[in-house]
Amino acid sequence: MGKHIEVIGIDHGWSGMKTVSQVFTTGVKEITTEPAFFNNVVEYNGSYYKVGGKRLEVRELKVENENFYILTLAAVAKELNRRGMRNADILLSVGLPLTRFGAEKQDFIDYLSKEREITFRFDNEQYRIRIARVSVFPQCYAAVADRMKALPKRVVVVDIGSWTIDIMPIEESAPNEAECITIREGLIKCMRSINEECMRQYGKEISEEDIQEIMRTGKHEKLPEKYLTIVQECLKAYVDKIYNILLEHGYNLEVTELVFVGGGANVVKRFGSYEGKNIQYIEDVRANAKGYEYLGKIYLSTHKKEFGVV
Repeated sequence: MGKHIEVIGIDHGWSGMKTVSQVFTTGVKEITTEPAFFNNVVEYNGSYYKVGGKRLEVRELKVENENFYILTLAAVAKELNRRGMRNADILLSVGLPLTRFGAEKQDFIDYLSKEREITFRFDNEQYRIRIARVSVFPQCYAAVADRMKALPKRVVVVDIGSWTIDIMPIEESAPNEAECITIREGLIKCMRSINEECMRQYGKEISEEDIQEIMRTGKHEKLPEKYLTIVQECLKAYVDKIYNILLEHGYNLEVTELVFVGGGANVVKRFGSYEGKNIQYIEDVRANAKGYEYLGKIYLSTHKKEFGVV
């Protein structure tokens, strides 16, 4: 009987780590001694790391240090725990922006597969995993991959993430790579602008968690009205900037079939001024992670012999 391969899709965002069922802050900090509490603690190679909490500062590349490796172990453990598993052979399915895909793909594969067999602990439970393969897919495309048949033949997908905005025209279910664009105008930059305005007007900042609550819901019950007004006005200005980017690249917002995805999809929906049947929103922040897992399962089903799967 052939072995079983567990496919786990992970979206490595600068604000949040996502799997098909889990979302947690992209934060990790080494603990110098054995912790008193093991909640959200990774124990790996004799060291302890607390995940979640304050997010990491953005770097040029995610492979520069061990942080995203530790976060990956945490994401795998969280997902395996949901599936009632502690030991597994894994196909790790992840993503990169299409515009940086060729340049960064192999480095990301090497980084995530540097150890094929890994024993570690999470929440004081031991996990043993074997990395059977790391598959990398284009983010943005992944967010709509499982619903491609329901989309128009020509559609522009706009993925508003924590650090970048990806604009991807898709024609006949395939990305038009020559027209794909990645712009560093994601939600982190928007939140910085909001706090710059708060400092300018009142000499104080508000937390990213408060800003994210307004991004998600459009309101905040406990935040003073003066700060709520700043956030709402800045979010409207941010959406206008996104519209202007699309206009500058030749997209008519009244007729172009558009699908907004990623963490910023709900921001555009709540604070944008364009409405029409040509605009759709996928507000699930796990859409890319779900897409990576979907595409990973397709790869596995067509390469069973490679893995000894029957």
